[in-house]
Amino acid sequence: MTITTLTSREFNQDLGRAKRIAADGPVIITDRGTPAFALLSIDAYRRLTGAPRRICDVLAIDAAEIDLPTEKAQIDPRPVDLT
Repeated sequence: MTITTLTSREFNQDLGRAKRIAADGPVIITDRGTPAFALLSIDAYRRLTGAPRRICDVLAIDAAEIDLPTEKAQIDPRPVDLT
């Protein structure tokens, strides 16, 4: 993986080139010599963030892995008047 640096001017003048470079590795875009932005392919972004790729991956979560706080229900022991 190669990290490429482009100035804001280079990025603005040839967006297509920046996209082609980003397919092979991250592109750092500088603003007045300081890194300001990073351009990544969507696959690289998903690997970085751990985002699921498909809806079936999201739905395949085992319910035992989900920790939900539970409380016992409070039941009122008084009889109900239905008249």
